[in-house]
Amino acid sequence: MNNRDTTVENGLPVIDLKDYLSGQSASRGPFVADLCDAYETIGFVGVKGHGVEESLVRVMYEAAWRFVGLPDEVKARYHRADLFGQRGYTPKLQEHAKGASVGDLKEFYHIGREASCSQSEDAGYPENVWPDEVPEFRDHAINLFEALETLGHHMLGAIFQGLGVKDRSILEATRLGNSVLRVAHYFGIDDPDSIPEGAVRAAPHGDINLITLLVGASSEGLELLRRDGTWWPVSVSPDTIVVNVGDMLERLTNGRLRSTIHRVVNPPRETLSEARLSMPFFMHPKASMDLSVIPSCLSDNDAKRYADISAGEFLDQRLGEIGLK
Repeated sequence: MNNRDTTVENGLPVIDLKDYLSGQSASRGPFVADLCDAYETIGFVGVKGHGVEESLVRVMYEAAWRFVGLPDEVKARYHRADLFGQRGYTPKLQEHAKGASVGDLKEFYHIGREASCSQSEDAGYPENVWPDEVPEFRDHAINLFEALETLGHHMLGAIFQGLGVKDRSILEATRLGNSVLRVAHYFGIDDPDSIPEGAVRAAPHGDINLITLLVGASSEGLELLRRDGTWWPVSVSPDTIVVNVGDMLERLTNGRLRSTIHRVVNPPRETLSEARLSMPFFMHPKASMDLSVIPSCLSDNDAKRYADISAGEFLDQRLGEIGLK
């Protein structure tokens, strides 16, 4: 990081969004500079002052624990194979990291924008799938989705400001996008010898989307890959939301902002039976958004690292690579 007094939690830079939301250029400038510095060097940052109420997170986690505790055959009723894992329940071991030969030791539930609220050129998002057994799941998920999306818009605004982007169409393409809230359940395993060879809770991967916002994981396990090739545990206080760069944003910036490889490791053998729950919010733009490099990130001396592609085409490509489509 730079010479400003940036807070650090276990090696991760942490910035306060209230400095940006104050509207004062004296605090906005340093916030934007610290944010872009972190994303150019680490790809991850912790955010305080984010405005996401703890009560929203708590009640959603309570509802999520109730759902994942249902029998597998009940949860399977909410699996929609025709939606390629983009809504509803995805069973254990189905998703795998790009290039991996074995599925991750997790199951998950995806919540998207309510189709009735999709007043955009990309109207037609699939309907959400809601579990009858946990009726409160729906309202809590929608409330948390909206709160995290608001935070995501603030973060993208600061990122694009730091990149010198004046083209408003880029920001507009991130509004009413195809974002997804994931309830990720890394289930407990009683017999360690039953684990498929090489299987982990989440194999090393980069996220597909623009940015990912991770709120309130129930236990540790997330690690990111440093430039020196070592793995770095990510551990922050409960009131800190971790926000990382995804592959789409790396493409837009020609690699200037880093989509850092990360993973979720298995716990020690003696605690393998203890489950882990996390809720990443994957912020996507509209499918029609052009992921061509932002002009300010491509000088005359820079080679263009990525082929032109739309966000929808890129998502389809990656869903195939990770076993969902």
